Amino acid sequence: MAAQAPTDELSKLSISEAASAAGKSGPDTATATNGNLNRDDDDSDDDAEDGPEAPAAGAAKKKKKRKPKKKKKAAPTAQSDPPRVLISQLFPNNSYPKGEEVEYLNENSYRTTSEEKRHLDNIQSEFLTDYRHAAEAHRQTRQWAQKNIKPGQSLIEIAEGIENSVRALVGHQGLEEGDALKAGMGFPVGLSINHCAAHYNPNSGNKIVLEQDDVLKVDIGVHVNGRIVDSAFTLAYNERYNPLLEAVKAATNEGIKQAGIDARLGEIGGAIQEVMESYEIELNGTTYPIKSIRNLNGHTILPYSIHGTKSVPIVKSNDQTKMEEGDVFAIETFGSTGQGVVHEEGEISHYARRGDAGKVDLRLSSAKSLLKVIDKQFGTLPFCRRFLDRLGQEKYLLGLNNLVSNGIVEAYPPLVDKKGSYTAQYEHTILIRPTVKEVISRGDDY
Repeated sequence: MAAQAPTDELSKLSISEAASAAGKSGPDTATATNGNLNRDDDDSDDDAEDGPEAPAAGAAKKKKKRKPKKKKKAAPTAQSDPPRVLISQLFPNNSYPKGEEVEYLNENSYRTTSEEKRHLDNIQSEFLTDYRHAAEAHRQTRQWAQKNIKPGQSLIEIAEGIENSVRALVGHQGLEEGDALKAGMGFPVGLSINHCAAHYNPNSGNKIVLEQDDVLKVDIGVHVNGRIVDSAFTLAYNERYNPLLEAVKAATNEGIKQAGIDARLGEIGGAIQEVMESYEIELNGTTYPIKSIRNLNGHTILPYSIHGTKSVPIVKSNDQTKMEEGDVFAIETFGSTGQGVVHEEGEISHYARRGDAGKVDLRLSSAKSLLKVIDKQFGTLPFCRRFLDRLGQEKYLLGLNNLVSNGIVEAYPPLVDKKGSYTAQYEHTILIRPTVKEVISRGDDY
């Protein structure tokens, strides 16, 4: 989820079919027998002679009946389409895949083999388990989305497909009170088209349909116990946009390469900009330089908070802030054929409870009741209006706007460049661990 430059104080907010093999039924070895009791009646010899003979001892027993054994489903070993198999079932005992681990270089190279640093890594096992769980849910969801998002689909259909998959994979539908705080969507999925760079999510009733010539940014957040994996990619169905996508992907990878303990954020921004702006693109006979969007940044991620206290610029700056051991960063870059600057415009869908909001005496009853819902269901996790609709909230806009005006909830309008321009985004989450840098959201796709 994109972060605007600090001056604006805006934050941004292979898969195969399931093999559900049934267990083979075996014989049910029931041991019940049927027998007849023989009676000897010495006083009725005639009756014994005339009547039917009593069964002799040791007579053949009735044939045992086999009861059919109930079939048991074998544990799934592959993901379904659409994704609905729990990640915890595919990877039992918390054996979630690691991200891409990159060793530190130069003066930090000792960390890879340091016993002290390994110990620090080991005591963070729960932290790593949650992040890897969320990252695998992200990978499987996005890889399904990349294959299934097609022109002609509505943005609501695309958004709900992604959201339903994430919730199913982590096993939390988010309908019961507090359930969405355990695991689920880290923030509303971003579906920003063409000159819109970030923070667009369709509200209920939205009629926008993806078109063949669109450039779509897909920004997905998944969390487990508040550990948020933030990763984004861009889809284009016309090959003429390939240079734009290649520039942004290369710039993001350069940012990841430069990241590490003691790396200065301003220098990372300069490296990103140099790679990004080495590309150009030809559209309709005109060549456009690809520019870094200078007022959008990467950012740290904190528990239950998508935007932390540090920002990673994507242009050169004098920021001497260093990355530190234990930081979690979203390295994201945005390229544009336009001005390389975004502004707020359009209908708002993204909101988040401000963690630093003071106590406010709310007079509007609808604002009071809505705040209780937000606190119980989302906490400081970003949400969108459709999430409120899904919980059965009605006629809440007045109360929501009141919470925004009182500084309790932050609104995140769409961020757009010049109309007619095209923007692209790629993003990964990295863990600055004591021993290595782990690109937790890395996959075979990007």
